Amino acid sequence: MDRRNFIQLSAAGLATSLVAPTAVYAESAAKTTADLYYTKGSAGRWTGKEATHLPNIEVSKAEGKITVKVVTAHEMKGYEHYIVKHVLLDRHYKFIAEKMFNPLEEKTPVSSFDLEGYSGVLYVLSLCNKHDLWLASIEV
Repeated sequence: MDRRNFIQLSAAGLATSLVAPTAVYAESAAKTTADLYYTKGSAGRWTGKEATHLPNIEVSKAEGKITVKVVTAHEMKGYEHYIVKHVLLDRHYKFIAEKMFNPLEEKTPVSSFDLEGYSGVLYVLSLCNKHDLWLASIEV
């Protein structure tokens, strides 16, 4: 192999190593983003589990204060099968607050959050130790 061919092959190999992983990552990211959480309309492999895993959200407003109550209709069977936590996210999916549950002490996963001056879409996640992460939303 002469020097000119060596340089051309080296340049082609370098270009491929820079472009190919980016294309593969973009494709795999698109596939896994939908698998990060489940929703009422997209329960995936957990079809039939929506009623006991989707967080139910209630919003009440009084004197400028917003209270968000989240209930997941899921039994707490100790550490064997339980809701690990509820998470509140703003309209940009940024973290607002969370409540972690102790399945030995709490019989029902219920959380309450006080918000001030928030408006727009509010997202709530409910994490089950066996059936993954579930997302619901409400307009505040």
